[in-house]
Amino acid sequence: MDKALFKLLFFFILLTQNISCQKKMKEEKLPEFHIEISSPDNSLIVSPVEDKIITLEGIPATLPYGSSSGSWGSSGKGWTEQHGTPVGADIIYFSRYEDTFYHLKADFPADKIKDYMQRAYAQEESSLYTEPLQEYKNLGRNEHYGSAENPYNSFSTLVFGFAPKGMVVVWLRYGFIQIELGKYQAEVVKDDKELENKFFSQLSVTREEMKKNRFRDISSKEWENYRARYAWKPVIAYENETLRRFEMNIIYYNGEVEAMLRPWIDDIPVKERAVPKELNFTWETGKDQQFVGRAYFNWEKANETFRKAGKKRNLEFKIAPDNATFQILLNNEPFPVDSVRIFKTEREFHDSYK
Repeated sequence: MDKALFKLLFFFILLTQNISCQKKMKEEKLPEFHIEISSPDNSLIVSPVEDKIITLEGIPATLPYGSSSGSWGSSGKGWTEQHGTPVGADIIYFSRYEDTFYHLKADFPADKIKDYMQRAYAQEESSLYTEPLQEYKNLGRNEHYGSAENPYNSFSTLVFGFAPKGMVVVWLRYGFIQIELGKYQAEVVKDDKELENKFFSQLSVTREEMKKNRFRDISSKEWENYRARYAWKPVIAYENETLRRFEMNIIYYNGEVEAMLRPWIDDIPVKERAVPKELNFTWETGKDQQFVGRAYFNWEKANETFRKAGKKRNLEFKIAPDNATFQILLNNEPFPVDSVRIFKTEREFHDSYK
């Protein structure tokens, strides 16, 4: 080999390795996050064909390999960690049940993202952390993952939800707490022959066969409806003077998850909340008298009741003096519920009866 060519090749290899090393070092200094792609259910899956998650730092991030899965707001699958601050998405995907390629080009609200990246949300009481808890603290993204020393979790996962007709919802997850970032609309790719060749060349099924077996003409209205919000707050009410409230966790139909802990569980603020899907709450009335109550709701009935309730909405969970039952009332009127359960439990809270 010519010496000049050899030197040029050697220099090129060194340059490539140096660039790769610098990129790796830059990524290692950036905070991590994970990405999930979810579907309403496994009959409504989509498959990314080309994707890029845009970050503030210019480090590219990618979606998980394969198709969407799980349920609305949770794919149930892990994926290699990504780095940086996600500020947008450029995704081309194929909706298998609609026989349609979509292009999502989304810019996330920069100020909102910067604000939420500073937040760390309290998950539950921690044994070694004795300060009064707040809903969240501005701790930045220093990998607060919840521990005996620190009950706060910083941003951990960017979650996509792909609904019919190109509707895409994005959530931010902090441990198990989840907050909707926004709804975005993907556009239909009309000239899709090249995408079709690229996508179906990797499959053992043709486009015609997939359409024959999977096609469903379905609206996105159900998942749009889930995004309805009402100004309300949950209230744990009781007649027993010794009762102490400890925590409440709510899973909403819109994919959000919220936690209320001591001390603010005693005075939960009214705010715009979606319709609850299920919830649990924990209380004590004495030593060895700790209970968990659970409730499950039907969206249509619960939504209609919220809609008719006016502006002031207190959703009250009224516990019987013997802890055996609880009623659910909205503004002192019975609230529809699919089922309720109560069972004894044993957890240690800072203010538990000794």
